Amino acid sequence: MLEILIDNKNGRVWDVSQIAKDVSWKTVRVGKPSVLELSLVNDSVTQNQLFTINNGDVIRVRYAGHNVFYGYVFKLQQNTEQIISVTAYDQMRYLLNKDTYKFKNMETGDIIRKIAADFKLKTGTIDATGYSIPSMMEDGQTLLDIIEKANALTISNYGQFFVFFDDFGALSLRRVSQLQTDFYIGDGSLLTGYDYAQDIDSDTYNRIKLYRDNKETGKRDIYLEQDSANVAQWGMLQLYESIDENLNAAQIEQKLYQLAQLKNREQRTLSIDAIGDIRVRAGMYLPIAISALGIKELMLAEEVKHSFGSAEHNMTITLRVI
Repeated sequence: MLEILIDNKNGRVWDVSQIAKDVSWKTVRVGKPSVLELSLVNDSVTQNQLFTINNGDVIRVRYAGHNVFYGYVFKLQQNTEQIISVTAYDQMRYLLNKDTYKFKNMETGDIIRKIAADFKLKTGTIDATGYSIPSMMEDGQTLLDIIEKANALTISNYGQFFVFFDDFGALSLRRVSQLQTDFYIGDGSLLTGYDYAQDIDSDTYNRIKLYRDNKETGKRDIYLEQDSANVAQWGMLQLYESIDENLNAAQIEQKLYQLAQLKNREQRTLSIDAIGDIRVRAGMYLPIAISALGIKELMLAEEVKHSFGSAEHNMTITLRVI
């Protein structure tokens, strides 16, 4: 069911499905390329003597008819037992290059297309966000950080979640609400274990303070939103951010409102172990139902790791309540 092909880029394509061991595929919602890891035995008596694997080779993975991973070998490691450990990343690995960009009145999708064209990367489905970023100036930042900053600005100003990822060799930006499954994970469905946490330590703020320097008055303008009840309950947790000088009053109020909606609450995370379903990846909504925790709702997958054994396919998922 698991098909793994290696393309040496010299006209030879090798099917290593039967000799690949310890195969895992991990996706992360923000800031990292997906990674494929596997091991190969290098001294099999039945191995074709022409077989080679090199950094830069293409690896393509399919499972049960589903496209899973299309990427490139970035690390090879061999031990005394002639086991070759292979690490490959998808196309987003090339977005770890650094550069300087300046954008004005562009959507996240426009920024992705511009960077992809400059670095000769392929793009796929890019959903319109409906929000134009007034201006962005990024000096010496990774291309991935630039794109994710644009995405974060869209989320905080527009209130809709979008996920940026490589979809089997094509950079894509999708509205998270469009990436949902037709099954749930929980009581009686795939779940094998879980670990649940609630905190106000990682990304919770009950006082939103935005500022920008006023060139006309020479003073700093401050814009504030505060939940006094939560301040009394949790103590003051302040988010202090600069805002674009081109935003008007209505846009600033909208940003304050959206940030308060996103940040002024407990952050709840859930890590679950489950029987694998290859359609699950980071950045999508998953219906979760666990009666012992009183949970029956959609949760956002932050990280997903699929692991493949000789006869098993399991997954570990880290989720966040939206």
